[in-house]
This record gives sequence, C-alpha cells and structure tokens, in this order.
Amino acid sequence: MRREPVMVASVSPIARPRGRGRRSAYAPRPAVLPGSAAVPSALRVLRRMRAGHVLAGAGVALLPWMALLAFRTPSSAHVTNWSAAWIGLDAALAAGLIGTGLLAARRDPRLCLPAVATSALLFMDAWFDVLTSASGPDRAVAAVLAAGIEIPLAVVCAVLAVRAFPKPSA
Repeated sequence: MRREPVMVASVSPIARPRGRGRRSAYAPRPAVLPGSAAVPSALRVLRRMRAGHVLAGAGVALLPWMALLAFRTPSSAHVTNWSAAWIGLDAALAAGLIGTGLLAARRDPRLCLPAVATSALLFMDAWFDVLTSASGPDRAVAAVLAAGIEIPLAVVCAVLAVRAFPKPSA
C-alpha cells in the first residue's frame, strides 16, 4: 500500500487573496495527512447552522428575562464598583479608538473587527451615560456629549468597518 505524501503549503498572509469562495493560485491547500479524511462540507454547514440556532435561541431566551427585569429591578441602587465599571468601559473605548485609528491610518485590511467593536462600545457608552446620569444639568451634559461626540464617532467607526469589510470575489 502506497501512501500519499503529506502536503503542507506555506503562503505568507500578504500573498493570500482577501476574497471568499474559490481558491486561487496563491491560497494554500489544506494539509492532508496519511489516514485522515477531510471533514465533509455538509458537516461544516451543520456545525455552522447549530451555532446559529444556539445564538438565536439565546437571544429568544433573553426576552422573558428582560420582561422580568423590567418589572423587578429597583429604580435606584447602590453600586460598590461603579467607578471601576466606568473606568473599565472607558479603557476599552480608548483601546478600541486607538487601535481602530492606527489601523485606519495604515489602511490595514484588519480594520473591520476593531471598528465594529469600537462602534458598539461607543453606542453603549452613550446609552448608559444618558440613562445613568442624574436628571437636570448632568443629564443635559451627558446628552450633549452623546449626540455631539460619542454617536458621531460610533457612526464613523461603523462606516470604516463597512468599507473595510472584505468583498466577496466573483
């Protein structure tokens, strides 16, 4: 019995095409080891579908939880780690903005994911800044900062993410 040789391709990330779908001359073939069978594509599709169903089910399961919280959560609470929570969120925002800005300045194709994450964090920060501020001047300042800085930056990040998203090849 003659065994096929092991095929291992090594192509630098720069030479790889960015498109999806068909393989090109630059894309490496998967390694084929003796005695191993490739995972059928139908099995991969089923795994992806299962993950999708689990995620959708988790979203549906949140709906009754949200209703319960709407009726049972007190309107005010004393939080011991309040400053740590806000500092952590602002640290994540700073890291996201710096990373997204550097990747955008270098026109790096990996910009998409950090830009999406930063956009989501900025929208969330605006939402919680306004809703957790005291009524009166504090809420007015939070609303002005949200409308004037956080939401526009979130939109810029979202636009950068959409523009950096890899286009499917024909």
